[in-house]
Amino acid sequence: MTRSSALGPDARDQALAAMSGAAGQGELDVLVVGGGIVGVGTALDAVTRGLSTGLVEQRDIASGTSSRSSKLVHGGLRYLEMLDFGLVREALQERGLLLTRLAPHLVRPVPFLYPLTHRGWERPYVGAGLVLYDGMAMLGALSISGREMGVPRHKHLFRRQVARIAPDFKTEAISGAIKYYDCQVDDARLALTIARTAAAHGAHVATRVQVVGFLREGERVVGVRARDLEAGPDSPEIEIRARVVVNAAGVWTDEIQEMVGGRGSLHVQASKGIHLVVPRDRIRSEAGFIVRTEKSVLFVIPWGRHWIIGTTDTPWSLDKAHPAASKADIDYILNHVNAILREPLDHEDVEGVYAGLRPLLSGESEPTSRISREHTVVTPVPGLVMIAGGKLTTYRVMGRDAVDAAAHSLRTTVNLTIRDSITDRVPLLGAADWETRSNQRVLLARRSGLHVARIDHLLGRYGGLVDDILALVEARRSLALPLEGAEDYLAAEVVYAVTHEGARHLDDLLTRRTRISIETFDRGVGAAPGVAALMAGELGWDAARTADEVDHYLRRVEAERQSQLKLTDQEADEARVKVADIV
Repeated sequence: MTRSSALGPDARDQALAAMSGAAGQGELDVLVVGGGIVGVGTALDAVTRGLSTGLVEQRDIASGTSSRSSKLVHGGLRYLEMLDFGLVREALQERGLLLTRLAPHLVRPVPFLYPLTHRGWERPYVGAGLVLYDGMAMLGALSISGREMGVPRHKHLFRRQVARIAPDFKTEAISGAIKYYDCQVDDARLALTIARTAAAHGAHVATRVQVVGFLREGERVVGVRARDLEAGPDSPEIEIRARVVVNAAGVWTDEIQEMVGGRGSLHVQASKGIHLVVPRDRIRSEAGFIVRTEKSVLFVIPWGRHWIIGTTDTPWSLDKAHPAASKADIDYILNHVNAILREPLDHEDVEGVYAGLRPLLSGESEPTSRISREHTVVTPVPGLVMIAGGKLTTYRVMGRDAVDAAAHSLRTTVNLTIRDSITDRVPLLGAADWETRSNQRVLLARRSGLHVARIDHLLGRYGGLVDDILALVEARRSLALPLEGAEDYLAAEVVYAVTHEGARHLDDLLTRRTRISIETFDRGVGAAPGVAALMAGELGWDAARTADEVDHYLRRVEAERQSQLKLTDQEADEARVKVADIV
């Protein structure tokens, strides 16, 4: 079954009607709870196996962990040192799949320098690790397509070469470096694109739908009770029936387990990681850096006209929806990055700050930086599958394993035969025509009246779906204008985010459909009124509703700024939670 991939307001209404049975459809085969990277990956796996599939998310697609990562698609060099070869090999194979087949329009190689600070033993030690790293990637690439791994191999550099590549890097204390490659992706856009791909294949996707309980027949889970948050606090509950419910709620896993009476063996510990965003011209370098710290590793990652610097790795037990970065967190990152820079950064250089929570499988008394990123799938009661752990890069494997567990339940209860996963061969939306459109970039610029650099920007965000954006520009020339206060983005991208990408609130657009909230010094405050006006035209907001959206966003930004002045997690959390979600 193929249908429109658009996740506009009408599509949401239709999805809710279909999942609740109001449209005359029967129970689903699989209902996924959670719209993060694991949830959308599970929905895509299920629907492409021929299962009727639904997905509900209590906020926005990728509104939690999946929009707040380091934005890397990588094997994880430090897991080699932990001797976790299986995880590294699996992640590198998935990196190759995303880069060469599934999402070449979204995933791109990025160079890193690994500085060598000890003479003698360190170069052969790290070099041997990178030989193994590249070798695993090569074997994975050969098994996928019989081609190269998609990124250059590592290369040894001496101090003088490092100074040419990275003039702002302190080279006095190093003997050289090793240059290697990993990949990066806009994590929120990857999750959204997977959700849209699932919808294109027939999955029903609805955001702002909160699961409040489970439907039971005896011991068996047969669906969920949910509430449409957009319909208001007094709206009636919705019943969504499904043969199997898959919980992919990440750091909310324990709360979901409580809904079934605490039945479950997964214990998820939230680990907070914060990142800073600074302008690209503040650090002169052609490559990113990876530097060991006493607790974890520090990444300095190229990000368009910016750098992303992170991360921390500390336990978090406060508000899970909006983890707050404290002044202590920010100082920790600045102190560590300044130790390797000739010109130190200070708070005035920071454009954006974001904090996310990693859902780590716990149960052992060890620091969060040592807890495994591997995932686990369990079936605590009949009809309910729970998955937790893992990492962004291996989302597809997690989705496959979750559906395998659901398939076992379907086979034993309704004798339904389920085909094997095919998501390793299902390109995401925008991948198919990306190369062709990239070759036509000059022609597209000439036809649309946009600069070639603007076409490149659109290709990197939409791939072959750039045609949709250019059609909007052709039909409504005013949409070809850059956004006031955020000139990197076009007005057409705002309209498209509402009509095709499920954006329902100003926060969705400034924080996830674009990254204006972390890529501008004012955190998107200047762009907010213009973006809200464009959204109002598509969503039918009146003047009062539009003003409410802008006011809420401005208050949220101020709450985040205040939280980032506090010294402790507790104080930062208290400052941030003063502004709740608009829905």
